[in-house]
Amino acid sequence: MTGGSKIRYTTQLQAGLGLIEETKSLLSIYKPGMTVTELYDAALESGLFPMVSARRLKNIIGECFSPRYLKTDSARFLKPISKNAPAHVFNQHLFVFTALANQILFNFIIEIYWNRYAGGRDMLSIDDARDFVSQAVNEGKTQKPWSETTIRRVSSYLIGCCADYGMLSSKRSPVRQIQSIRLEEYTLLFFSYWLHFQQMGDNRIIKHDLWQLFGLTPDDVREALKRISKKDWLIVQSAADVTRISWRFNSLEEVVDVITES
Repeated sequence: MTGGSKIRYTTQLQAGLGLIEETKSLLSIYKPGMTVTELYDAALESGLFPMVSARRLKNIIGECFSPRYLKTDSARFLKPISKNAPAHVFNQHLFVFTALANQILFNFIIEIYWNRYAGGRDMLSIDDARDFVSQAVNEGKTQKPWSETTIRRVSSYLIGCCADYGMLSSKRSPVRQIQSIRLEEYTLLFFSYWLHFQQMGDNRIIKHDLWQLFGLTPDDVREALKRISKKDWLIVQSAADVTRISWRFNSLEEVVDVITES
């Protein structure tokens, strides 16, 4: 998925925002190859969700966990990261996969959040989110027109999800403080290889939209990759607008080993 794709906006965020702790618990139960139904049954039997109704748990797994981490086949990599990597590194991986699974959140972060930050503003309001959602509805980016109630709810989901991932202050308020985030080296390492193993060319990887989630331009990404190349994770060679990367690791499992053993 990219920020410029024609995927319709949905209300899927209403099933759960960041869900960081719930995701961590589900990953502890998850085994590679599990279906949604198998994970749901295992979660019910685990006793890890005593305050969550069976219906709510089914919704969390089917509408949040599955599109973010099962359909992308990322759960098997996130499981060891959740156990052995620093929390902020794990959370940043969840942030990227959540944005990739929810186009409306992806575009909100790129088009509104970072534009406000670049413009020198240090606050983001629910009205900013509502204007973004209303414009999207008017432009036909939803399957069908949304009611004012739905627009208001989705606007609050966007703000709440950004807060869950540390991009906005957690204090519940119509206006939130912008807390800029920095792309972690391990996040850069993982997702550059993640894209590489999808058979993407080196220059396409550098120009991929997902880096815009961190406010980065292709030049920023190229320089960031050069910095981590000093750790012998890859080799970057660039001339003019052409970049070639020599990839050291042969699988994402090897990349995850670096993240979890450091």
